Amino acid sequence: MSTYQTTQLESPLAPEWLAVPDDGNHLNPTVWPQGTSRTEGGELALSGLRVSELADRFGTPAYILSEDHFRSRARAFRDAFTAAFEPLCGGVDVYYAGKSFLCVEVAKWVKEEGLRLDTCSGGELALAARAGIDGSELGLHGNNKSDAEIDRALDMGVGRIVVDSLHELERVGDIARMKRLRAPILLRLTPGVHAETHDYIATAHEDQKFGLSMAQVHGEPSPADKAVSVALGHPSLELLGVHCHIGSQIFSPDGFALAAEKLLTFIAAVRDAHGVSLEELDLGGGYGIAYTDLDDPKEPTELATAMADVVGTTCERLGIGVPRISIEPGRAIVGSSTFTLYAVGTLKTIHVQQGGDVAERRYVSVDGGMSDNPRPVLYGATYTATLASRRSGAPPVLSRVVGKHCESGDIVVKDAYLPADLATGDLLAVPGTGAYCWVLGSNYNYTPRPPVVAVSQGKARLILRGETEEDLFQRDVSW
Repeated sequence: MSTYQTTQLESPLAPEWLAVPDDGNHLNPTVWPQGTSRTEGGELALSGLRVSELADRFGTPAYILSEDHFRSRARAFRDAFTAAFEPLCGGVDVYYAGKSFLCVEVAKWVKEEGLRLDTCSGGELALAARAGIDGSELGLHGNNKSDAEIDRALDMGVGRIVVDSLHELERVGDIARMKRLRAPILLRLTPGVHAETHDYIATAHEDQKFGLSMAQVHGEPSPADKAVSVALGHPSLELLGVHCHIGSQIFSPDGFALAAEKLLTFIAAVRDAHGVSLEELDLGGGYGIAYTDLDDPKEPTELATAMADVVGTTCERLGIGVPRISIEPGRAIVGSSTFTLYAVGTLKTIHVQQGGDVAERRYVSVDGGMSDNPRPVLYGATYTATLASRRSGAPPVLSRVVGKHCESGDIVVKDAYLPADLATGDLLAVPGTGAYCWVLGSNYNYTPRPPVVAVSQGKARLILRGETEEDLFQRDVSW
C-alpha cells in the first residue's frame, strides 16, 4: 500500500468529490465486475484471466464482459422482485432493456435466466428472433415506430406494444384491424416525476418526446385520459395496462415510489370512469450503477422491497387489486459487468492557471475513445480508470484519459488519479462500460468498433468480433 500523504498530492484542478487514493491498486468491488482481482504481480484479472492474455488474444481496445456477473445480476433482480411482489400479485415480469446492450448471445442469456426482453426497433426484434425468443416474451417500445415495425411485432405475437402517443394508438389499431388481430398494448404515461439525473436521460417530465401526459390543461381530459377512451373503444386494441419510465442512472427509490402512486391512482380513476380494471403496470427501470467510488447504488432486494411496500399500500388505500407488475432493468444488469481495456499511447502534462498559481494536469491518450464510449461527450458521464497491466507504488497524479479522435471533447475519464510512472504500452481498464457504450459506438474517423469478449469460469470467447477496415468498406458503393 502507498505511504504517500494525501494532503500533499491533492490537485487544485480535481473535483471536490475525487479523493486521492491511499492505494492506487485497490479495486472497489461495487465498481468492478464480480471475479475481478489482481494477480500476485499486480496485474488485473477477470475470472483468473490476466488482461495481458486478453489483450494479446483479442487486441485493444476491447470490451471485457463477465458473463457470470451478468447472469448473477439478472437472477438477483428476478428473485428479489419475485419475492417482494409474489404475495401481492403473484410475482413480476422482468424485461431486460435491450437498448443498454444487446447481441444474440446476450439475448440467449436473458432467455435462459428467465427474463423477458424489451426492444425498441425492428432490428432488436429481428435479433430476438435470431436468439430464439418467443414473441410473447417481448415488448416493443419507441416514440416513432414505423408501420413495418408495428407489423413485424404483430406478426411475431409480441406480448405488448408500449404506445407512446394518440397518433400511434390509432396507427397500431388500424394495422391490427387490417391483420384481423387484437394488439396487446400498454400506454406509456408521463407522470411528471422529475428524476435526479441528467436532463437527457430524465424521461418522465412533461417537456420531452416520450409518452402521454397525465396533466389536464384548461379542464380538458389529459392525453392519457383520451388514450384510454380510444383504446377501450377500439375493437382491435387490447388495453393491458399502463407504463412509465422516469429516467436512467437513478439511485433513490423515491422517484419510483412517487411514479407508482400516480399511476395506480390513474388505474383507479380508469376503473371508476370506465368500469375496467387494468391488469398490468410497468414501472420501467433506470436503476443506477456505480461508475466511481462516489456512487452508491441500491441492491435489488432494497429496491424491490421499497416498491412493493408502496404498491401494496397504495392499492389498499385506493381499493383496487394489485396489477401484475413489470420492471425493465438494463444498465443495472449489464453496466457493471464490463470494463474496457485500452493501451496507453502518448502522455502529455500541461500547465493550467488556477487563480494565481499554476497547476499541472496530465493527459493520457488511449487507443479508443468516443467511438467506443460516447457517454462522456453526450452527457458528461463520469468514469474511473486503473493501471491494469501491473502494480505501481508511484505517487498518484491527476490525469485525464482521452481518446485518439479529432475532437477536444473526446474524453474517456475526465478526472482520475493514476500513478506517476504510467507509460506508453501500459494497459488501462475503465469499468462500468457494459451499458450504452457498444450500442452507442460509432466508426468516427473510420475507426473499427472493438470486440466484445465474454469471460466465464476462466474461459474467454468472442460474442461480437471486432470490426476490420474491410468491414468499413462493405457499404461503400464506389469501393
